[in-house]
Amino acid sequence: MNENKDYITSKEDAGSINISEEVIAAIAATAMLEVEGVAAMAGNIGSDIAGMLGKKSISKGIKIVNTEEGMKINASILVKFGCVVTDVAKKAQETAVSAIEDMTGLKVNSVNINVVGVIFDRDTKKDVK
Repeated sequence: MNENKDYITSKEDAGSINISEEVIAAIAATAMLEVEGVAAMAGNIGSDIAGMLGKKSISKGIKIVNTEEGMKINASILVKFGCVVTDVAKKAQETAVSAIEDMTGLKVNSVNINVVGVIFDRDTKKDVK
């Protein structure tokens, strides 16, 4: 199914459809950012350096793995302080699967969520004595 590591290929009667992994990652990230409690996507050192150079990417923190068994998504997120982490992660999984499958017609086998940090709202900080 995957002829090129940068594209997910789907064979159709009229030919093939190639969808960039970057497009799938952007769909997943956009969907997850709409989940209540997801503060941001967490990048890696490469996307952090690219951000410093002015290259912003909505899909930072998303890795697409396509195998014979199907597509696997690995996502790293930051959660807002005060939210139930497991609930936010489960909702992010469901939302990503739904968005990708609805928009591309491709099957997602799994979405692995890595919660790598907590974001504190500056308005709710209290002085520690």
